[in-house]
Amino acid sequence: MSNSGTVRIGIIGMGNMGNSHAQKISAGKVPNLKLTAVADRDAARLEKFEGVKKFAEGTDLINSGEVDAVLIASPHFAHTTLGIAALEAGLHTIVEKPLSVDKADCERLLAAHTDKNVVFAVMLNQRTNPCYKKLRQLINNGELGEVQRVSWIITDWYRTESYFATSSWRATWVGDGGGVLLNQCPHQLDLMWWLFGMPSRITANCQFGRFHDIECEDAVTALLEYPNGATGVFITSTGEAPGTNRLEVAADRGKVVIENGKFSYTRNEVPVSEHIVTENGGFIMPESWDVNIPVSGDEGEQHVGILKSFTSAILKGTELISPAVDGMHSVEIGNAMILSAVEDRPIDMPMDSAAFAKVLKEKVAASSFREPVGDGGVEDLEGTF
Repeated sequence: MSNSGTVRIGIIGMGNMGNSHAQKISAGKVPNLKLTAVADRDAARLEKFEGVKKFAEGTDLINSGEVDAVLIASPHFAHTTLGIAALEAGLHTIVEKPLSVDKADCERLLAAHTDKNVVFAVMLNQRTNPCYKKLRQLINNGELGEVQRVSWIITDWYRTESYFATSSWRATWVGDGGGVLLNQCPHQLDLMWWLFGMPSRITANCQFGRFHDIECEDAVTALLEYPNGATGVFITSTGEAPGTNRLEVAADRGKVVIENGKFSYTRNEVPVSEHIVTENGGFIMPESWDVNIPVSGDEGEQHVGILKSFTSAILKGTELISPAVDGMHSVEIGNAMILSAVEDRPIDMPMDSAAFAKVLKEKVAASSFREPVGDGGVEDLEGTF
């Protein structure tokens, strides 16, 4: 760490996301965080940056001595290799979502975090959204009672055929490592476990190239079973318009719906668990009323909030909003959905990482896109998702 109380950070991968992070940092939106280096194999992406060191290779940036921390915004498959290199160099590290392509690579990456004085985070910025923060608070403080059912329809990811045609690697197993679950939905998959805990079993129908001429999944319907008997349904697609983003939670004390940025809570006067055994009328539901839950701040600080948390953890030892160890859970849930679809069976959790790694290896070997993407490289493909 520099003696000035400022964290010097380098960004690897200067595509859309890397460039967006650089602009926010350079604009001073993250106190005590200073951009001192950037890396990308495309030299044109580096031209506009002044007053910072420029590198063609992420590993050269990591070993340069110009940074205290690194933000990895590279292609998915390089998150593991570059992340391990950064951690082994003793650099504080934050990785764009997803943490890695599969659970096995997540395990490799997390195993490299041996120095607990090194801060390691993942960019799970939807955790700063006030609606989801409020829901987590209501669950954790017992206000909702036991969760009975969860339903998340997240189909407002509509993409045209031309979107996938812009690059030959897009939505290929060897290029991306997955489709809608890996590219568009990591934040929602993270929130599913962050809010409701890890499921004990997952059964999924994944449709590969249903709406587009692609190799990977572009429509998913999954059933999640939880240890307490609760169930969840997760539905996503890049081929549905106008699409929906609706999270509905049925619990003992009532129902929460988050949709179109609005938080609604209908609260039962008597908990279902009590009413169902004490009410004499067979068709009488508990009395309920709409409760006004104040939620302010629009979408929250998003990426800036995560970067502030990362910087504060480095300088002050404060708790991270999104520690890297949390990043494996969303990857595992998405992996399990694909594994369930490919093998046509329910997947017990925790998922066997080797089982999915075998499936992914087979799909990469059969991929129509034969140029490896991101094997230690720094081109930012993720930024265009």
